[in-house]
Amino acid sequence: MIEIHAIIETGGKQYKVAPGQAIDVERLDKAQGSKVELERVLLIAQGDKVTIGDPTIKGAKVVATSEGDVKGKKVIIFKYRPKIRYRKKTGHRQVYTRLMIDKIVAPRARKVTSKEEAQ
Repeated sequence: MIEIHAIIETGGKQYKVAPGQAIDVERLDKAQGSKVELERVLLIAQGDKVTIGDPTIKGAKVVATSEGDVKGKKVIIFKYRPKIRYRKKTGHRQVYTRLMIDKIVAPRARKVTSKEEAQ
């Protein structure tokens, strides 16, 4: 079986994905268990065959299932000014959507006409 993977873009970030993989992306407004189609596919590699988009591959998509929202690691923000008794400590936990990649759909090869071959 030929291994297939793709590079997708969502939320301003790029991710390398393969079927069966779980990824955490910027929060999407999707319910748990719903299907998500990511159409900004930048690259598809299937064995030795690599398709690169310009900037994206037309007709390609990645189908995933939403597993709900998860919280990321806590980030501590600590502000301090010496000699003036100023200390402020706050925290932040970013909310992500966990996606389980189901399949990568490559675009169909289009037929080349004789006019295009002549060029």
